[in-house]
Amino acid sequence: MSDIGAIPQVAVLVSGGLESAILCVDLLRQFGRVHPLYVRFGLRWEEVELAYLRRYLQAVERPGLCPLEILDEPVASVYGRHWSVEGIAVPDASSPDAAVYLPGRNLLFLSKAAVWCRLRNVERLALGCLGTNPFPDSTPTFFEQMEAAVNQAMDGRLRILRPFDRMHKDEVLKRGFDLPLQLTFSCLSPVDGQHCGRCNKCAERRNGFRDACFPDPTNYAAPPPDGSMGMAVGSHF
Repeated sequence: MSDIGAIPQVAVLVSGGLESAILCVDLLRQFGRVHPLYVRFGLRWEEVELAYLRRYLQAVERPGLCPLEILDEPVASVYGRHWSVEGIAVPDASSPDAAVYLPGRNLLFLSKAAVWCRLRNVERLALGCLGTNPFPDSTPTFFEQMEAAVNQAMDGRLRILRPFDRMHKDEVLKRGFDLPLQLTFSCLSPVDGQHCGRCNKCAERRNGFRDACFPDPTNYAAPPPDGSMGMAVGSHF
């Protein structure tokens, strides 16, 4: 184990999405070192997502923001022919919340990241989950029990932080209004390195910028279907 000393530090689970991208910078208000962790599951959009995330982190580089750590946790053997792996029947803008649920994703996120934290004496782990997230592995009870389980398993003192858990997407966007949000990524079916413009996550992204009254800086490969803005669901990213 390495001991970085008394500087307050936190690890943060990041994807290419808006909430976690804003959170990894926002945490520097409270912590001297912020360690971005990306858990790579082998999902079909991750190559594009990682490229965006690397560009974003380079653009927001500042003292205390540590290099990106990539942790591999392949899920193909358990997910099988899931749409997130094979890209078949990807949930579109009209899909219900249940269609975009990735079973056990936060469970796998936290398990992998908690071990990384324990081996480096990092006692805070943050996620960008919103209060509107409807999924069973995003409830306060789940996070409390997960925190207790990983600490029992490793005799640790990890705290799981969710600074945005009482906020909506537009409120988070307003916290990051001065960040290069055009370098964030939230799409289930990228087209030539761009947001597809038709999937559930693209609809949620459009709605977030609309509700925040911000111009959307995103390049979409297609306009929203039927001119609809789609449904705003709870972020799982």
